[in-house]
Amino acid sequence: MFPSHLPTPRRPAAQSIPLLRWGIIGPGWIAERFVHSLKTYSRQQVVAVASRSQAKADRVAAEWGIPQAYGQVEEMLARPDIDAVYIATPHNHHFPDGMQALKAGKHVLIEKPFALNLGEGRELQAEAARQGKLALEAMWCDYAPKYDVIHQLLEDGALGDLHTLLADHGEYFTPEHRIFNADLAGGPMMDLGSYLTSFALMVGGMPQEIVARGSATAEGLNGQTSMLFGWQNGMQGLLNTTLFSNTPGGAVVAGRQATLTIDGQFYAPGGFTLAASQGGQVLRWEEPRNRYDQLFWQAEHFAWCIGQGLQDSPLRPLSRVLQNLQVMDEVRRQWARCLTKNAKEPAGQWQIARAYLPLPGKRTRTMPDVCCPAALRLHGPVISMQPIDITVY
Repeated sequence: MFPSHLPTPRRPAAQSIPLLRWGIIGPGWIAERFVHSLKTYSRQQVVAVASRSQAKADRVAAEWGIPQAYGQVEEMLARPDIDAVYIATPHNHHFPDGMQALKAGKHVLIEKPFALNLGEGRELQAEAARQGKLALEAMWCDYAPKYDVIHQLLEDGALGDLHTLLADHGEYFTPEHRIFNADLAGGPMMDLGSYLTSFALMVGGMPQEIVARGSATAEGLNGQTSMLFGWQNGMQGLLNTTLFSNTPGGAVVAGRQATLTIDGQFYAPGGFTLAASQGGQVLRWEEPRNRYDQLFWQAEHFAWCIGQGLQDSPLRPLSRVLQNLQVMDEVRRQWARCLTKNAKEPAGQWQIARAYLPLPGKRTRTMPDVCCPAALRLHGPVISMQPIDITVY
Protein backbone atom coordinates (compact mmCIF):
# COMPACT_ATOMS: atom_id res chain seq x y z
CA MET A 1 0.00 0.00 0.00
CA PHE A 2 1.29 3.47 -0.90
CA PRO A 3 2.18 5.37 2.30
CA SER A 4 0.24 8.46 3.36
CA HIS A 5 3.46 10.22 4.36
CA LEU A 6 7.20 9.70 4.34
CA PRO A 7 8.85 8.17 7.41
CA THR A 8 10.65 10.38 9.91
CA PRO A 9 14.44 9.95 10.07
CA ARG A 10 15.51 7.98 13.12
CA ARG A 11 18.23 9.19 15.43
CA PRO A 12 19.50 7.88 18.79
CA ALA A 13 18.85 10.01 21.86
CA ALA A 14 21.59 12.58 22.36
CA GLN A 15 22.46 11.16 25.78
CA SER A 16 23.20 7.77 24.19
CA ILE A 17 25.98 9.25 22.02
CA PRO A 18 29.20 9.45 24.07
CA LEU A 19 31.75 12.17 23.49
CA LEU A 20 34.82 10.67 21.83
CA ARG A 21 38.29 12.17 21.49
CA TRP A 22 39.33 11.80 17.86
CA GLY A 23 42.69 11.67 16.12
CA ILE A 24 42.95 12.28 12.37
CA ILE A 25 45.35 10.44 10.05
CA GLY A 26 45.63 12.05 6.63
CA PRO A 27 44.77 15.78 6.85
CA GLY A 28 43.55 16.25 3.30
CA TRP A 29 40.46 17.56 1.53
CA ILE A 30 37.84 15.22 3.00
CA ALA A 31 39.39 15.29 6.49
CA GLU A 32 39.04 19.08 6.56
CA ARG A 33 35.31 18.78 5.87
CA PHE A 34 34.95 16.00 8.42
CA VAL A 35 36.60 18.10 11.12
CA HIS A 36 34.48 21.14 10.24
CA SER A 37 31.28 19.09 10.45
CA LEU A 38 32.21 17.57 13.81
CA LYS A 39 33.19 20.90 15.32
CA THR A 40 30.07 22.65 14.00
CA TYR A 41 27.28 20.12 14.45
CA SER A 42 28.34 17.61 17.13
CA ARG A 43 29.87 17.25 20.58
CA GLN A 44 32.70 15.07 19.25
CA GLN A 45 36.19 16.41 19.94
CA VAL A 46 39.09 16.36 17.48
CA VAL A 47 42.19 16.49 19.68
CA ALA A 48 45.05 15.51 17.37
CA VAL A 49 46.09 15.26 13.73
CA ALA A 50 48.92 13.22 12.23
CA SER A 51 50.62 13.63 8.88
CA ARG A 52 53.79 12.19 7.40
CA SER A 53 55.05 15.77 7.38
CA GLN A 54 55.39 17.64 10.67
CA ALA A 55 55.18 20.96 8.85
CA LYS A 56 51.87 20.02 7.24
CA ALA A 57 50.51 18.67 10.52
CA ASP A 58 51.43 21.92 12.29
CA ARG A 59 49.83 24.05 9.57
CA VAL A 60 46.63 22.01 9.48
CA ALA A 61 46.32 21.96 13.27
CA ALA A 62 46.58 25.74 13.37
CA GLU A 63 44.10 26.25 10.52
CA TRP A 64 41.54 23.71 11.77
CA GLY A 65 41.82 24.49 15.47
CA ILE A 66 43.22 21.11 16.53
CA PRO A 67 45.25 21.16 19.78
CA GLN A 68 48.07 18.77 18.86
CA ALA A 69 49.94 17.94 15.64
CA TYR A 70 52.19 14.97 14.92
CA GLY A 71 54.64 14.22 12.11
CA GLN A 72 54.69 10.55 13.12
CA VAL A 73 51.48 8.52 13.23
CA GLU A 74 52.98 6.26 15.91
CA GLU A 75 53.32 9.19 18.31
CA MET A 76 49.65 10.10 18.01
CA LEU A 77 48.51 6.49 18.36
CA ALA A 78 50.55 6.15 21.56
CA ARG A 79 48.31 8.68 23.30
CA PRO A 80 46.01 6.82 25.72
CA ASP A 81 43.42 9.62 25.71
CA ILE A 82 42.53 9.18 22.01
CA ASP A 83 39.44 6.99 21.69
CA ALA A 84 38.98 6.82 17.93
CA VAL A 85 40.92 7.46 14.75
CA TYR A 86 39.52 8.74 11.46
CA ILE A 87 41.64 7.54 8.54
CA ALA A 88 41.49 9.75 5.45
CA THR A 89 44.72 8.86 3.69
CA PRO A 90 44.88 7.84 0.00
CA HIS A 91 43.10 4.59 -0.83
CA ASN A 92 46.19 2.40 -0.85
CA HIS A 93 47.01 3.47 2.73
CA HIS A 94 43.61 2.64 4.25
CA PHE A 95 44.58 -0.95 5.01
CA PRO A 96 48.03 -0.38 6.59
CA ASP A 97 46.87 2.71 8.48
CA GLY A 98 43.76 0.91 9.71
CA MET A 99 45.77 -2.09 10.88
CA GLN A 100 48.25 0.16 12.66
CA ALA A 101 45.51 2.04 14.51
CA LEU A 102 43.69 -1.16 15.49
CA LYS A 103 46.89 -2.75 16.79
CA ALA A 104 47.41 0.40 18.87
CA GLY A 105 44.06 -0.29 20.52
CA LYS A 106 42.00 2.40 18.79
CA HIS A 107 38.54 2.25 17.28
CA VAL A 108 38.79 3.16 13.58
CA LEU A 109 36.54 4.96 11.11
CA ILE A 110 38.10 4.34 7.70
CA GLU A 111 37.24 6.43 4.67
CA LYS A 112 35.75 4.55 1.76
CA PRO A 113 36.90 2.27 0.39
CA PHE A 114 37.42 0.34 3.62
CA ALA A 115 40.25 -1.52 1.85
CA LEU A 116 41.51 -2.16 -1.66
CA ASN A 117 40.00 -5.64 -1.91
CA LEU A 118 38.14 -8.34 -0.06
CA GLY A 119 41.30 -9.92 1.33
CA GLU A 120 42.42 -6.70 2.99
CA GLY A 121 38.91 -6.10 4.28
CA ARG A 122 38.82 -9.49 5.94
CA GLU A 123 42.17 -8.83 7.61
CA LEU A 124 40.86 -5.56 9.05
CA GLN A 125 37.71 -7.29 10.24
CA ALA A 126 39.76 -10.03 11.94
CA GLU A 127 42.10 -7.54 13.61
CA ALA A 128 39.19 -5.47 14.94
CA ALA A 129 37.72 -8.65 16.44
CA ARG A 130 41.07 -9.59 18.00
CA GLN A 131 41.41 -6.14 19.56
CA GLY A 132 37.75 -5.87 20.59
CA LYS A 133 37.47 -2.57 18.72
CA LEU A 134 34.96 -1.07 16.30
CA ALA A 135 36.01 -0.77 12.67
CA LEU A 136 33.59 1.10 10.42
CA GLU A 137 33.64 2.31 6.83
CA ALA A 138 32.95 6.02 6.39
CA MET A 139 30.36 5.58 3.63
CA TRP A 140 28.84 8.81 4.91
CA CYS A 141 25.57 8.67 2.97
CA ASP A 142 24.47 5.51 4.77
CA TYR A 143 24.31 7.37 8.10
CA ALA A 144 22.49 10.50 6.84
CA PRO A 145 18.76 11.21 7.35
CA LYS A 146 17.80 10.83 3.67
CA TYR A 147 19.17 7.31 3.45
CA ASP A 148 17.40 6.36 6.67
CA VAL A 149 14.07 7.43 5.14
CA ILE A 150 14.86 5.36 2.03
CA HIS A 151 15.82 2.41 4.25
CA GLN A 152 12.44 2.60 5.97
CA LEU A 153 10.53 2.77 2.68
CA LEU A 154 12.34 -0.34 1.46
CA GLU A 155 11.86 -2.17 4.77
CA ASP A 156 8.14 -1.32 4.77
CA GLY A 157 7.69 -2.61 1.22
CA ALA A 158 6.35 0.74 0.01
CA LEU A 159 7.62 0.09 -3.52
CA GLY A 160 6.25 -3.44 -3.79
CA ASP A 161 8.27 -6.13 -5.55
CA LEU A 162 11.43 -4.49 -6.89
CA HIS A 163 12.40 -5.01 -10.52
CA THR A 164 14.65 -2.14 -11.71
CA LEU A 165 17.58 -0.15 -10.32
CA LEU A 166 19.32 2.57 -12.33
CA ALA A 167 22.15 4.79 -11.08
CA ASP A 168 25.16 6.67 -12.38
CA HIS A 169 28.00 8.70 -10.95
CA GLY A 170 30.31 10.54 -13.30
CA GLU A 171 32.55 13.52 -12.67
CA TYR A 172 35.00 15.38 -14.87
CA PHE A 173 38.56 15.33 -13.53
CA THR A 174 41.65 16.98 -14.96
CA PRO A 175 44.59 14.67 -15.70
CA GLU A 176 46.66 15.90 -12.75
CA HIS A 177 44.00 14.89 -10.21
CA ARG A 178 45.03 12.09 -7.84
CA ILE A 179 42.17 9.94 -9.19
CA PHE A 180 44.30 9.46 -12.34
CA ASN A 181 47.31 8.40 -10.25
CA ALA A 182 47.91 4.65 -10.42
CA ASP A 183 50.19 4.76 -7.37
CA LEU A 184 47.26 6.07 -5.28
CA ALA A 185 44.82 3.36 -6.41
CA GLY A 186 43.13 5.68 -8.86
CA GLY A 187 40.23 4.95 -11.18
CA PRO A 188 36.49 5.42 -10.71
CA MET A 189 35.49 2.19 -8.95
CA MET A 190 37.07 2.80 -5.54
CA ASP A 191 36.02 6.43 -5.49
CA LEU A 192 32.82 7.09 -7.44
CA GLY A 193 31.74 3.55 -8.23
CA SER A 194 31.73 2.43 -4.62
CA TYR A 195 28.68 4.65 -4.05
CA LEU A 196 26.89 2.79 -6.86
CA THR A 197 27.70 -0.75 -5.78
CA SER A 198 27.01 0.07 -2.13
CA PHE A 199 23.60 1.53 -3.03
CA ALA A 200 22.78 -1.53 -5.14
CA LEU A 201 23.63 -3.81 -2.20
CA MET A 202 21.54 -1.68 0.15
CA VAL A 203 18.52 -2.01 -2.15
CA GLY A 204 18.81 -5.58 -3.38
CA GLY A 205 21.44 -7.39 -1.35
CA MET A 206 24.21 -9.42 -2.96
CA PRO A 207 23.62 -9.80 -6.72
CA GLN A 208 23.57 -13.26 -8.25
CA GLU A 209 24.94 -12.14 -11.62
CA ILE A 210 27.39 -9.41 -12.62
CA VAL A 211 28.40 -8.28 -16.10
CA ALA A 212 30.97 -5.47 -16.26
CA ARG A 213 32.70 -3.63 -19.09
CA GLY A 214 35.16 -0.76 -18.96
CA SER A 215 37.33 1.57 -20.98
CA ALA A 216 40.83 2.81 -20.23
CA THR A 217 42.56 6.14 -20.12
CA ALA A 218 45.62 6.76 -22.29
CA GLU A 219 47.79 5.73 -19.34
CA GLY A 220 46.02 2.40 -18.89
CA LEU A 221 43.93 3.45 -15.90
CA ASN A 222 40.29 2.43 -15.75
CA GLY A 223 38.39 5.54 -16.82
CA GLN A 224 34.83 4.27 -17.14
CA THR A 225 32.91 1.18 -16.06
CA SER A 226 29.38 -0.02 -16.77
CA MET A 227 27.77 -2.80 -14.72
CA LEU A 228 24.68 -4.96 -15.12
CA PHE A 229 23.53 -6.71 -11.93
CA GLY A 230 20.97 -9.48 -11.65
CA TRP A 231 19.32 -10.64 -8.43
CA GLN A 232 17.65 -13.90 -7.45
CA ASN A 233 14.20 -12.24 -7.36
CA GLY A 234 14.51 -11.07 -10.98
CA MET A 235 15.47 -7.47 -10.26
CA GLN A 236 18.04 -5.96 -12.63
CA GLY A 237 20.38 -3.05 -12.04
CA LEU A 238 22.28 -0.87 -14.50
CA LEU A 239 25.14 1.22 -13.12
CA ASN A 240 27.77 3.46 -14.73
CA THR A 241 30.72 5.40 -13.38
CA THR A 242 33.17 7.58 -15.29
CA LEU A 243 36.05 10.01 -14.77
CA PHE A 244 35.54 11.61 -18.17
CA SER A 245 32.33 13.65 -17.76
CA ASN A 246 29.84 15.14 -15.33
CA THR A 247 26.73 12.97 -15.47
CA PRO A 248 23.32 13.62 -13.83
CA GLY A 249 24.16 11.32 -10.92
CA GLY A 250 20.61 10.32 -10.12
CA ALA A 251 19.16 6.97 -9.13
CA VAL A 252 15.88 5.16 -9.72
CA VAL A 253 14.47 2.19 -7.83
CA ALA A 254 11.28 0.87 -9.42
CA GLY A 255 8.82 -1.56 -7.89
CA ARG A 256 5.38 -2.77 -8.89
CA GLN A 257 3.65 -0.41 -6.46
CA ALA A 258 5.82 2.71 -6.65
CA THR A 259 8.99 4.24 -8.10
CA LEU A 260 11.65 6.07 -6.11
CA THR A 261 13.52 8.74 -8.08
CA ILE A 262 16.51 10.29 -6.29
CA ASP A 263 17.89 13.62 -7.46
CA GLY A 264 21.54 13.74 -8.47
CA GLN A 265 23.92 13.30 -6.88
CA PHE A 266 21.90 10.50 -5.37
CA TYR A 267 24.19 9.78 -2.41
CA ALA A 268 24.45 13.42 -1.28
CA PRO A 269 21.91 15.50 0.66
CA GLY A 270 19.04 16.45 -1.63
CA GLY A 271 15.56 15.50 -2.69
CA PHE A 272 13.74 12.43 -3.91
CA THR A 273 10.25 11.58 -5.15
CA LEU A 274 8.14 8.53 -4.39
CA ALA A 275 5.43 8.12 -7.05
CA ALA A 276 2.68 5.49 -7.00
CA SER A 277 2.40 3.24 -10.05
CA GLN A 278 -1.36 3.91 -10.13
CA GLY A 279 -3.56 6.68 -8.78
CA GLY A 280 -1.19 9.62 -9.15
CA GLN A 281 -0.06 9.83 -5.50
CA VAL A 282 3.33 11.49 -5.04
CA LEU A 283 5.43 12.12 -1.95
CA ARG A 284 8.44 14.44 -2.01
CA TRP A 285 11.47 14.59 0.29
CA GLU A 286 13.33 17.90 0.44
CA GLU A 287 16.32 18.91 2.51
CA PRO A 288 19.14 21.46 2.32
CA ARG A 289 21.88 20.47 -0.09
CA ASN A 290 24.46 21.05 2.61
CA ARG A 291 26.53 18.09 1.46
CA TYR A 292 29.63 17.63 3.64
CA ASP A 293 28.05 19.40 6.60
CA GLN A 294 26.36 16.02 7.12
CA LEU A 295 29.60 14.11 7.68
CA PHE A 296 29.03 14.33 11.43
CA TRP A 297 26.23 11.75 11.22
CA GLN A 298 28.72 8.94 10.64
CA ALA A 299 30.81 10.05 13.64
CA GLU A 300 27.73 10.17 15.87
CA HIS A 301 26.62 6.71 14.75
CA PHE A 302 30.16 5.45 15.35
CA ALA A 303 30.13 6.93 18.87
CA TRP A 304 26.66 5.50 19.53
CA CYS A 305 27.87 2.00 18.58
CA ILE A 306 30.74 2.34 21.06
CA GLY A 307 28.37 3.62 23.73
CA GLN A 308 26.19 0.55 23.18
CA GLY A 309 29.18 -1.78 23.44
CA LEU A 310 28.82 -2.89 19.81
CA GLN A 311 31.68 -4.14 17.68
CA ASP A 312 29.75 -3.77 14.43
CA SER A 313 27.26 -1.30 13.00
CA PRO A 314 23.60 -2.29 12.56
CA LEU A 315 23.37 0.34 9.79
CA ARG A 316 26.45 -0.66 7.80
CA PRO A 317 27.77 -3.96 9.14
CA LEU A 318 31.16 -5.18 8.00
CA SER A 319 29.46 -8.10 6.26
CA ARG A 320 27.96 -5.62 3.77
CA VAL A 321 31.22 -3.69 3.52
CA LEU A 322 33.00 -6.92 2.58
CA GLN A 323 30.27 -7.81 0.09
CA ASN A 324 30.79 -4.42 -1.55
CA LEU A 325 34.54 -5.06 -1.81
CA GLN A 326 33.81 -8.50 -3.27
CA VAL A 327 31.51 -7.01 -5.92
CA MET A 328 34.09 -4.36 -6.86
CA ASP A 329 36.78 -7.06 -7.06
CA GLU A 330 34.66 -8.97 -9.56
CA VAL A 331 33.85 -5.85 -11.59
CA ARG A 332 37.55 -5.01 -11.89
CA ARG A 333 38.38 -8.63 -12.75
CA GLN A 334 35.95 -8.54 -15.66
CA TRP A 335 37.16 -5.11 -16.74
CA ALA A 336 40.77 -6.30 -16.74
CA ARG A 337 39.81 -9.38 -18.79
CA CYS A 338 37.96 -7.17 -21.26
CA LEU A 339 40.96 -4.85 -21.53
CA THR A 340 43.32 -7.78 -22.14
CA LYS A 341 41.06 -9.10 -24.88
CA ASN A 342 40.83 -5.73 -26.61
CA ALA A 343 44.31 -4.36 -25.88
CA LYS A 344 46.09 -2.75 -28.82
CA GLU A 345 49.48 -2.97 -27.13
CA PRO A 346 51.74 -6.01 -27.69
CA ALA A 347 51.59 -8.73 -25.08
CA GLY A 348 53.74 -7.92 -22.08
CA GLN A 349 53.37 -4.14 -22.37
CA TRP A 350 50.77 -4.00 -19.62
CA GLN A 351 50.42 -5.57 -16.19
CA ILE A 352 46.77 -6.31 -15.50
CA ALA A 353 45.83 -5.48 -11.91
CA ARG A 354 45.18 -8.66 -9.93
CA ALA A 355 45.12 -7.50 -6.31
CA TYR A 356 41.56 -8.80 -6.30
CA LEU A 357 42.28 -12.14 -8.01
CA PRO A 358 45.54 -13.74 -6.74
CA LEU A 359 46.75 -16.95 -8.29
CA PRO A 360 46.57 -20.04 -6.07
CA GLY A 361 49.44 -20.17 -3.61
CA LYS A 362 50.86 -16.82 -4.70
CA ARG A 363 50.81 -13.27 -3.44
CA THR A 364 50.50 -10.19 -5.58
CA ARG A 365 51.58 -6.61 -5.13
CA THR A 366 49.52 -5.02 -7.87
CA MET A 367 46.85 -2.42 -7.29
CA PRO A 368 43.16 -2.41 -8.25
CA ASP A 369 41.61 -0.33 -11.02
CA VAL A 370 44.85 0.01 -12.98
CA CYS A 371 46.65 -1.96 -15.63
CA CYS A 372 49.98 -0.20 -15.95
CA PRO A 373 53.43 -1.03 -14.54
CA ALA A 374 53.14 1.68 -11.87
CA ALA A 375 50.50 -0.50 -10.26
CA LEU A 376 53.22 -2.87 -9.09
CA ARG A 377 54.10 -0.57 -6.22
CA LEU A 378 51.35 -1.36 -3.72
CA HIS A 379 51.78 -0.33 -0.09
CA GLY A 380 51.89 -3.70 1.64
CA PRO A 381 51.01 -7.29 0.69
CA VAL A 382 47.65 -8.59 -0.41
CA ILE A 383 46.30 -11.84 0.98
CA SER A 384 44.51 -14.60 -0.89
CA MET A 385 40.75 -14.34 -1.36
CA GLN A 386 38.04 -16.94 -1.17
CA PRO A 387 36.26 -17.78 -4.46
CA ILE A 388 33.60 -15.30 -5.50
CA ASP A 389 30.17 -16.91 -5.26
CA ILE A 390 28.45 -15.20 -8.17
CA THR A 391 27.73 -15.99 -11.79
CA VAL A 392 29.81 -14.05 -14.31
CA TYR A 393 30.01 -13.92 -18.09
